[in-house]
Amino acid sequence: MTNFLNPQIFDQDVETKPTRHGYGEGLLELGEKNLNVVVLTGDLAESTRVLEFGKKYPERFFECGVAEQNMTGIAAGLAAAGKIPFISSYAVFSPGRAWDQVRVSVCYSNLNVKIAGAHTGVSVGPDGATHQALEDIAITRVLPNMTVVVPCDAIETKKLTLAAVERPGPVYFRFAREKTPIITTVETPFEMGKAEIFWDSNKESGITNNVAIVACGPLVFQSLVATRELHEEGIGVVVVNNHTVKPMDVGTIMKVARDCGAIVTVEEHQIMGGMGSAVAEVLAQNYPVPVEFVGMPNTFGQSGQPGELLEKYGMSVKAIKEAVKRVMARKNK
Repeated sequence: MTNFLNPQIFDQDVETKPTRHGYGEGLLELGEKNLNVVVLTGDLAESTRVLEFGKKYPERFFECGVAEQNMTGIAAGLAAAGKIPFISSYAVFSPGRAWDQVRVSVCYSNLNVKIAGAHTGVSVGPDGATHQALEDIAITRVLPNMTVVVPCDAIETKKLTLAAVERPGPVYFRFAREKTPIITTVETPFEMGKAEIFWDSNKESGITNNVAIVACGPLVFQSLVATRELHEEGIGVVVVNNHTVKPMDVGTIMKVARDCGAIVTVEEHQIMGGMGSAVAEVLAQNYPVPVEFVGMPNTFGQSGQPGELLEKYGMSVKAIKEAVKRVMARKNK
């Protein structure tokens, strides 16, 4: 494990925090630093953690009600006037319900709008299929001018929020509802468009790396837990925190593909069209190797506890380990 990660990451009492908290904290800091930052929400100020920004900067906070398409149009107008709007809603509504407005009003004009999608993945839990965004990476990464980022924990979400204001043009980033382990620290490197290697078995203890796990979002944690267990079995793994889905860090993906000869992608999103598909596109064009995909298997979710749902739909530590062993078998044929 790299020395810039949380040293308590594998402890039973590792600190946990919803990634959306990092978004709220980042916005408060931005509000003080940049007077052009404005925040919009669709009746979800508390859930998306923008409520405190609204209290502190009411003149730069817009409650748009349950009207996400209209909210996107307002944000586009504010951006055209020189503001830097952050749209805050559940991802099934924004970008989901407002995809046409995101496409035409925001991306077509390459406006400086930041779209934060909450309640992503099955770990939304009891809210069920209608509120579990599992298609948002796919529908945003196809849009010209759009940057797509999936932070792994609350600290990285705050860093992303601060960095997004410096990146011209549309940015979409997603975060989860439930508390997830704090993987990184304030010192952990973060740069949009630059993936980071979080584990390297060869550097850890000289074990030959057999597989690279390319993961994004809170499932980076499950990937690290699976990797440590595989490492103890003598299976060498590299773990890549591939937070930026678009633009992809092609250099890092190519390096781990060449070094390991096999890849497993891990994401809390539909397998088709998601981060794994983007990685596969890069490999197909540059350096084809066997790939296994861990993600939602072409189905809708259901109500349940987050851990139970990850297990049911094949995104648990056990499922990641099984995927690593499957891709190793294919590689060694």
